[in-house]
Amino acid sequence: MNIEKKLQELMERVNYTRDILGSHIRPELDAFSKEINEFLENNKDRSENQTAHAVEALDNRLTTAESAIDTQLTAMDKVRIVRHPQRACLKDILENVYDNYTEIGGMDAHSIDPGMLIARAYITRHKGKKVINQPVMVVGQEKGHGQEFRNGGSIKPWGNSKALKYMKVAAREQIPIHAYVNTPGSYPVEDYPGAAQQIAENIYEMAGLPVPIIAIFSEGGSGGAEAIGMADKRLMLSHGYYSVISPEGAAAIEGRIRGSERAPVELIESCAISQQITAQDNLKNGYIDEIIEEPLLGVRADHFDFYKQVREQVIRATDEVTLNVRGMRLFRAVAMRLFRKNTNIIVRWTLNEKARERIVARRYKKYRKLAQQAYQDNRSLLEKLNATRTGIVSSTTSAIQYGLIKPFKQRISRVIEEATDDIHVVTAKINTLACNILKKVGIQSNNDRQKEMELTGLSKSMPARVTIESDTGYISPQAMQDRELTCPHAEKRGCLDIWARDLFTDFAGVCPHCGYNFPMEYQWYHHNIFDKDSIREFNRDIASGNPTGFPNFEKRLNIAKEKTGLQSSCMTFNASLEGIRLTCATLVANFRGGSVGAAEGEKFIRALELAQTKHQPFLAYVHGTAGIRIQEGVNGLIQMPRCTMAVRKYIEEGGLYIVLYDTNSYAGPVASFLGCSPYQYAVRSSRLGFAGPGVIKETTGIEIPPNYHNCYKALSRGHIQGVWSRKDIRKNLHQAFLTIGGRNLYYR
Repeated sequence: MNIEKKLQELMERVNYTRDILGSHIRPELDAFSKEINEFLENNKDRSENQTAHAVEALDNRLTTAESAIDTQLTAMDKVRIVRHPQRACLKDILENVYDNYTEIGGMDAHSIDPGMLIARAYITRHKGKKVINQPVMVVGQEKGHGQEFRNGGSIKPWGNSKALKYMKVAAREQIPIHAYVNTPGSYPVEDYPGAAQQIAENIYEMAGLPVPIIAIFSEGGSGGAEAIGMADKRLMLSHGYYSVISPEGAAAIEGRIRGSERAPVELIESCAISQQITAQDNLKNGYIDEIIEEPLLGVRADHFDFYKQVREQVIRATDEVTLNVRGMRLFRAVAMRLFRKNTNIIVRWTLNEKARERIVARRYKKYRKLAQQAYQDNRSLLEKLNATRTGIVSSTTSAIQYGLIKPFKQRISRVIEEATDDIHVVTAKINTLACNILKKVGIQSNNDRQKEMELTGLSKSMPARVTIESDTGYISPQAMQDRELTCPHAEKRGCLDIWARDLFTDFAGVCPHCGYNFPMEYQWYHHNIFDKDSIREFNRDIASGNPTGFPNFEKRLNIAKEKTGLQSSCMTFNASLEGIRLTCATLVANFRGGSVGAAEGEKFIRALELAQTKHQPFLAYVHGTAGIRIQEGVNGLIQMPRCTMAVRKYIEEGGLYIVLYDTNSYAGPVASFLGCSPYQYAVRSSRLGFAGPGVIKETTGIEIPPNYHNCYKALSRGHIQGVWSRKDIRKNLHQAFLTIGGRNLYYR
């Protein structure tokens, strides 16, 4: 035994344990450190054999101490474990879990984003003398092995785009996807295609990939995790964490930390516990399916037994997902029972067409069931029964009207149209021959005279299109101010001061000189955009709660409910616009910044389901959103994939989904169920993006320019499709409902 090398290894273990414990003082570690430093001096008179036994005894005592510390680890200790440079990385897993692999999409520093690693890998399995090579597509964030250019696993938009490209390749080749999530969060850059927009696209497309997807979480940071984390089976390392925001970020928000200040250590520790971010918390809440046990104090690169365990569990998870959708239902249940009893069974991972359809449907059901315990349903029993009855009636009516009557009418119409077209072709030829004969004899037809007048005559003025305004009597409270207001662009554009009463009544909050849109209340939109008295709110009593028991949050929620008269930041209702019936969801900035939690996500999904049943267009009006509600932890974060899947289902059924942004819209909702819409518009002077200026400075150290999140910047990179003045919203929405959208909008 090389005594000095062994002592060095023991000292590295002591120092590693100190690192992950942060400021926690453990006297036994100091004692071990002192004993290791003095070991050679204290044992210089012993024989080599005795010294080796002493080192082995010291090793055993240190292992016992590590075992005791491991059972006492806090949530923040586990955060430090996954961030430690000695933590096993994706390349370690590729080398030790898979039998062969080829890195694709660029390599190391020459990759389009070195933080996102893609590999086509093989798992080799033996059945008697037969060797079976099962291919998989491995995607994941890589932190180590050249970490100076990997940006700590914080992925830029083009890195997530690369991951999506090769996940689609896996779907075409019909091979499973293994996604290793190890990121503190996506890099908040708005350069094309934009962080929020790319994450939204990733989630939307992953929802429909017809192959088994297995996700393995180590560090799951917010939207960066969701960009590749949607899966049929989710595994998590026992010392990992999965969270809507880092504990430091949560503490900064809770403690209202500004500038260069740092949040107190105690507050950071408290936020880590309250957010329920550990593997054990997430398993209990249902957001992961299994835990992969790590060695004491977390897995490091040289823990080779751990890789065998990962291999077994990812293979087993892929087998289970495949068996759950393959074959007849009765046989699937029997196969799963036999599979659980006999782990030596080899399952082939190819799926037929029906199985691929089932895997997508099963994925939707899985996510639809999540977070049901995380909101408050304050509806009375009578209201719940009435909602169920209404749903049954709507579904039945829809099935009859759109499943039977409408297709029959369409078939008859097509036959008539085709016959009419044929007749027109024949009569048109006859008319042409007749006109030619008349011209030859010098006779001019009425049609020719009309065309001549159109080309040579004077044009007549056409009456201007009149936009119908809803006269509801709503007056903005801002109009009550007895003072003049200065436009923010006055110095640059020479705007004159405007009397508050005029600005917030006649001018609709729009500067008459430069067109700047002053912020308005969400009530203004409800009263001025939709037809008078047409709004019918539903699911009002699904209320925001405090599922994590976050300290003092219940009180703040109650204050928001009392102040706004709302039960959550999401309002869902049916309304009409120029006679067109539609379903609408509004995120209200006045309620906790328009942040989204379990209640908001559930209401949004139910509204989409209702719009789908009633074959109505769906409008998401974002009065403002600050992102996912951090106090709800993963209960809020999981709404990103949940709502996106509901949006995808609605769009694929032929619905029209339009998003309209106002004021400030950031983070999770924009990076998922809002950002995935093919039709997104913004009110002039609004701001939108992945992360606000403060978050960008804190995470990257970069001072962004004032117009970085300007709606015109979003328009230039393709995030939104148009910028509207508030005065034109009603007219523009009506035009959109008439000209764009899916095949199931039968109001036309």
